[in-house]
Amino acid sequence: MKYLLSLALLLATFPLGAAETNPPTATNSPVSAEKSALGKIPDASHPAMRVTNTVTIAGEPVTYVAETGMLPLLQPDGSSRASVFYVAYTKRDEPNQAKRPVTFCFNGGPGSASVWLHLGALGPRRVIMNEDGSQPPPPYALVDNAYSILNASDLVFIDPVATGFSRPAKDEKVDQFFGDSADLESVGEFIRLWTTRHDRWLSPKFLCGESYGVFRAAGLAEYLRGRYGMYLNGLVLVSGVLDFGTLNGGTGNDLPYPLILPAYTAAAHFHKKLPADLQADLGKALAECRSFARGEYTSALLQGAALPAEERQKVVAELARLTGLSPSVIEDNDLRVDPGVFRKQLLHDQGLILGAYDGRLTGRDGDPASPRSGFDPSSAAVMGPFSAAMNSYVRNELKFEDDLPYELLAGVQPWNYGARNNFANASDKLAAVMNQEPYLRVLVLGGRCDLVCPIDTIRHSIEHLPLAPAYRQNIQFAEFDAGHMMYINLPDLKKMQTDLTRFIDQ
Repeated sequence: MKYLLSLALLLATFPLGAAETNPPTATNSPVSAEKSALGKIPDASHPAMRVTNTVTIAGEPVTYVAETGMLPLLQPDGSSRASVFYVAYTKRDEPNQAKRPVTFCFNGGPGSASVWLHLGALGPRRVIMNEDGSQPPPPYALVDNAYSILNASDLVFIDPVATGFSRPAKDEKVDQFFGDSADLESVGEFIRLWTTRHDRWLSPKFLCGESYGVFRAAGLAEYLRGRYGMYLNGLVLVSGVLDFGTLNGGTGNDLPYPLILPAYTAAAHFHKKLPADLQADLGKALAECRSFARGEYTSALLQGAALPAEERQKVVAELARLTGLSPSVIEDNDLRVDPGVFRKQLLHDQGLILGAYDGRLTGRDGDPASPRSGFDPSSAAVMGPFSAAMNSYVRNELKFEDDLPYELLAGVQPWNYGARNNFANASDKLAAVMNQEPYLRVLVLGGRCDLVCPIDTIRHSIEHLPLAPAYRQNIQFAEFDAGHMMYINLPDLKKMQTDLTRFIDQ
């Protein structure tokens, strides 16, 4: 079960043709000055662009200012070592803006820009996908996002160095930013500086991270507290990982296999591959799956080759029942079916492969004889729409001009996790900050059909945090029907807005 966490690629909703646009009003827009800098490496000397617009959320108009610009990452001597691109949305005419919540948002990868959360779920504009999150035909378009959380919180979308338009300063090596500790320092410095320049130190502050962004958010909460004395009100952890040992299975680590089993059951249920009694009730199917995964299945894996043949056959039969796979596939994989095998085999008789980020989405693989899928249909579905939308939106609506490509997914390997002879793990950082900040709350969101970061993997990490029992009441979970980017599914997007708004308002 070898997962590479590059960003969650999947997205949201509304049928093509439903788009409508409020013409934005630009202010402080020295476009001619910007155009003179086209083609150069962007830096913090870029003038920030401010555009005013209105979006209707929950039936109420919200007028906001969208600020697009660069902030420097400062050296101890005050010089800049990099410039970080951001888009910030603040509600206009707020009587006490300093007390209004602000949420800092980022995706993962590592190496992903924040475009997915930005134009997929949280921002006031979003990409039009088919209602089930599958890919519409080009050309693509944006729609006002009636399910944004801008009515509850201001939003700041951060592109870490090498992603989006963020770049190192001249003569600075980009790989100095490629690692867990370096990433926390750079993103943490951005948050400090943006908060300072916008006079938001007294505002309620939240972090929202997706995928590897969850790993980043846990570390950032501790880093901001320890480095700057910045205490947060909440963390929103979307489809992510705290402990890579829950994801990376193999010889000596059987933990991921029971934890991903419920995701297999959910995907098999969606594709109607379960037996009739389980197919009739997803809740019953998942409850039975989780009971088996934590009980007989874990016990069988712990026994290894010592597992008696009769017990092994019972486990094979139950795994086949809960996954929709044939017993022979389970036997061939020694009871340990990784996501690549599951994605290839579940609908193999139909010539279809499943998406990794969303097991609901399917595609046709050109090489049916190959043991692995040749591509990820869920990633392929969103790259075109989101790339086109962001490249148009940032220039035409946000009025930020630069000739450099907007890097949705940047190559940042090798990434230094700081782990030696063990799996990278941010659980201790999350526990440490929660034990010291008794008012810090955590909301964990996950899609049942996520085969990259199954929700049961982070649930396992949360359940094993070295956390004072009194603070466990500060953690909430929310499950969704879709996958890694649950907001690709319109009912999930609506539920996500409700859950996030309630969490911020508490």
